[in-house]
Parts: sequence; structure tokens; C-alpha cells
Amino acid sequence: MRRSAVSIPTNLAEGSGRSTDRDYARFVSNAIGSASELEYHLFLTKDLGYLDKHSTDATRQLLVEVRRMLRSLRRHLLQSGS
Repeated sequence: MRRSAVSIPTNLAEGSGRSTDRDYARFVSNAIGSASELEYHLFLTKDLGYLDKHSTDATRQLLVEVRRMLRSLRRHLLQSGS
């Protein structure tokens, strides 16, 4: 879980250093993939009994919002066209 959680901002940091918005958008896509991976791990920890339903639901709500923001950023980068 830590690896996929850390991968989200790491991809954003790496992508922000790229020369074009299209390159940056590719790294934002990678961050979205890491968020999806984290969501799977979240469900798995609940299924294995490491987290209760309330904690899982609250964390998942935050993760859904993060993915929404990432998708919006990716859309903006791709529309800017540089």
C-alpha cells in the first residue's frame, strides 16, 4: 500500500519536470494507475480483516477525490496541447 501511495506524488513530481504537457499527462496517467492499485490494496486489507468498513469507506472517499482531481489535471494538460 505504501509503495502505490507514494507512487502517486512521485509520478506527479517526475512528470512536472517534463518539457511538454503531453509528457506530463502521461505521468499523471501513471499516477491514476497507482491510485487504482491503492484502491485494490484498500479492498484487500478490508477483506483480510486489517481494516474495518468505516476506515475503508472513509479512505476510499479520499482516494476517489484524488483520482477525480488527477483526471481533471490530465484532461487540462491534454487540452492545452503543448
